[in-house]
Amino acid sequence: MTSRARLSRLLGSVEMARAYTITALTATFGSFLIERMTSTTTFATIILLLGVLGAAILFVRREELSLLRVAPSSLLAFLALALLSVIWSTDRSDTLIGWVWMFGFAFIAITIGHIRDTLQTVRAIGDTLRALLALSLGIEILSGLLIDVPIAFLDIEGNLAMGGPIQGIFGTRNMLGFVAVIALITFFIEWRTQSISAPIAIPSIALAGFLALLSASPTVLVLAFAVGVATGALTIVRHAPPERRNIVQWMLGALVAAALVVAFAFRHQIIAWMGAGSDFSTRADLWNQILDFVAIKPFQGWGWFGPWQRGEYPFTYINYLLDDRHQTALNAFFDVLLQLGVAGLLLFLLLGSAALIRSWLVASVRRSVVYAWTPLVLVTLAVDSMFESFTISGAGWFMLVLCALRAGQSRSWRENIDAANTGVIPTLRPQK
Repeated sequence: MTSRARLSRLLGSVEMARAYTITALTATFGSFLIERMTSTTTFATIILLLGVLGAAILFVRREELSLLRVAPSSLLAFLALALLSVIWSTDRSDTLIGWVWMFGFAFIAITIGHIRDTLQTVRAIGDTLRALLALSLGIEILSGLLIDVPIAFLDIEGNLAMGGPIQGIFGTRNMLGFVAVIALITFFIEWRTQSISAPIAIPSIALAGFLALLSASPTVLVLAFAVGVATGALTIVRHAPPERRNIVQWMLGALVAAALVVAFAFRHQIIAWMGAGSDFSTRADLWNQILDFVAIKPFQGWGWFGPWQRGEYPFTYINYLLDDRHQTALNAFFDVLLQLGVAGLLLFLLLGSAALIRSWLVASVRRSVVYAWTPLVLVTLAVDSMFESFTISGAGWFMLVLCALRAGQSRSWRENIDAANTGVIPTLRPQK
């Protein structure tokens, strides 16, 4: 066997696929820790190497791939518009850099989506988040209890003894809460699919729940409630008789719409009950200011940057007017609207909503509970996007692309085209 054949065999092996997935997930979710312990250049090099390795793996596995199903069309359109915004951006070099970062995470997510199935993906994310959350708790114990000194370079204030808020290795308490909720979903699905035993699952769920609580993030309560409602609704749909499933879906949709109307009507009371008045007031002031700048360039936006670049207009001027130092719009939808205008927002909504609808329909009819993971994570991303901009960069954007790809693989117009070419008719019959 030649060296080239050995390399191809290695790149196409199951062991390489698992190692690549674990490495990519660790780099993605541990990005804050990596950058603070090394540098942004080091982290960029890691992402570049993962991208190159991913391209090599996909090339070796090219016979397994369908060109039509490489990535969702809405994702490709959104990436294309972000790249096109270089033309009208206030800083073309920063826009290009921001786009490269976004494309890098998206490409890695696409690679994982094609070399790992849903259960393997859930297991890999579960293993990664177990380690990172345990590391977060360990560092918080070290800072807050053992040495009782803040760890400045990780922004850890050592508040564990006081009951929080803590942020672990994720930079902010809101990011820790966001990761903890994704971990709770993942650990629960692992347990239900018997991928891990109870002695591992129960402590994992307890760890994620404990850190979510200690994060003292107001958004965690909202995320937990939304995921709980979505889980209950999906359970009802999955157990409904097939002939009544559509009626149940519409009834649940009507209830959700009514609940949203009631929540909006009593939003001030809900915010006061959560004790998050100051946080929401800050966000409201920021969003109102952003809308003033959206009105200047409503259709194309100011150019794609992702997280706000220091020294770039209009971000610096918005912060100047508010006398603050915001690094995002604290809302993914407002961020996309500001940077890519109405066109970008519509594509972003299409990407997320199409993925959620597809994955929900698949999870409704397929027997294995593992298919519930994708819609539940997408619900988490959608709700969190109303309070943070995690889904337009880093781990949040990575998860959005991965879930969108997973949903598109199971239910898509491309599936019918591939079926016509191969003579295999796709079905959504219940599977084990």
